[in-house]
Amino acid sequence: MVLNAQATNGYFQHGYGVKSQGMGGVGIALPQDSIAAAINPAGMGLIGNRYDMGVNLFKPERNAEIQGGANDGNDSSLFLIPEFGYNKVLNDQYTVGLSVYANGGMNTNYKDGIALFDSGRSRAGIDLTQLFIAPSLTFKPDPKHSLGVAINFAIQSFEAKGLQNFKSPSFTSSPNNVTNNGDEYSYGAGIKLGWIGKITDKLSLGATYHSKTYMTKLDDYKGLFAEGGDFDIPSHYGFGLAYEATPELTIAFDYEKIEYSGVRSVNNPLLPNLTSSKLGNSGGAGFGWRDVDVLKIGFNYQWSDNLTLRAGFNHNSQPIPRSETFFNVLAPGVIRNHLSLGFTWNVTDDSELSLAYTHAFREKVKGSGSIPSSFGGGEADLEMYQNSLGVAYGVNF
Repeated sequence: MVLNAQATNGYFQHGYGVKSQGMGGVGIALPQDSIAAAINPAGMGLIGNRYDMGVNLFKPERNAEIQGGANDGNDSSLFLIPEFGYNKVLNDQYTVGLSVYANGGMNTNYKDGIALFDSGRSRAGIDLTQLFIAPSLTFKPDPKHSLGVAINFAIQSFEAKGLQNFKSPSFTSSPNNVTNNGDEYSYGAGIKLGWIGKITDKLSLGATYHSKTYMTKLDDYKGLFAEGGDFDIPSHYGFGLAYEATPELTIAFDYEKIEYSGVRSVNNPLLPNLTSSKLGNSGGAGFGWRDVDVLKIGFNYQWSDNLTLRAGFNHNSQPIPRSETFFNVLAPGVIRNHLSLGFTWNVTDDSELSLAYTHAFREKVKGSGSIPSSFGGGEADLEMYQNSLGVAYGVNF
């Protein structure tokens, strides 16, 4: 088992906090725990005094097929994702809090290597881990509205291996900083802003904006990533609503936009960049990911005084075009559809246990003009499905 961070909306988690995950990831207008600042910092103004701790067991199944030869990228296949939150009400208007959570998802480990990446067929893959620490402050100008801000401090680590064929000076600006340099760390920060308003007795609306998180460069991989090892975390924004259909049933809906196009190392296409600019330059080849639109719907049903049931569905547009599957053998984040179930059981009047299960349905992207002629041509096909199980314990105080 490896401590790592995985995700399903590209390389963002489909939801943050076990309660949100059980509802397909919704939460912009429906905060439920002290991980809420990961989705919308304004939510911390509506949850009261509480702390939460949890863990998510994540099992992705990812495979690639290159020119008819199958490659299993699951030599590391079970990942552990922690979460923690704390919130304190200062007075009727202000709260302070802290949300700790993770991102990632760009992880593969090809035991037998990939011949087109390394003719020696050494073990190939990449490993990206991102940890966020987000202190938050909220202000309620009146009882029906909450405004929130959080600073998004981030630590990320990255490793690449088995990419020796790209160390040639004809491909990279820094041959010694492409592959097999172990874990490299970078650090950065961004800002989150949010609002939630209770429009009627039954309807709440929310909006949030998360700036790009500007990271220090991954110097050990400055010959792989564009802009000399730059790997910022994309900006994203969203809108949500929560509607109390009955006293027992609340329905929530979120829309989110993830702007992968703002990070060259993620957005730059493979071709013509691989031949027109060396890896590591600002125009160097990247993963070719497109911006992603995410739609989420979730249901929260109060079955009894002690039991709350949840369900949700999450759909995102495809980040990886068919022309970009070759490099994305390393990062096959092709998932689009997720189904979630969850519940919370009140252990005591002040404490609760929550559980969420999510299945991300099998998705396949077949390459089209994906492998450059300099590598022999042909196609790379990507495939993935996922399962995750999260459990959390929360206390109101």
